[in-house]
Amino acid sequence: MPLQFYRSVRDMEIWSASSHGFSFVISFGSPGGPGFHGRSGYLASWRPLHNNQAAIKIGGSPFRTLAEAEGACLNMIEHLAPR
Repeated sequence: MPLQFYRSVRDMEIWSASSHGFSFVISFGSPGGPGFHGRSGYLASWRPLHNNQAAIKIGGSPFRTLAEAEGACLNMIEHLAPR
């Protein structure tokens, strides 16, 4: 069940995808410069798509690369989605 990430915000490094009733977001943060501030890397999070609740950070975040963050999201959807 692949997730198709697309860039959500034109001028910021934010990608999102949804599948099986769950929403996933990957954002890039760094200590300085434009965008989100914090530890350098790609922060991955998820939340139920139809519930109004806070997102849950995926363990291991922040990741060094976007590909690593996408892989963590794929692993999470395998655990969350009904079989």
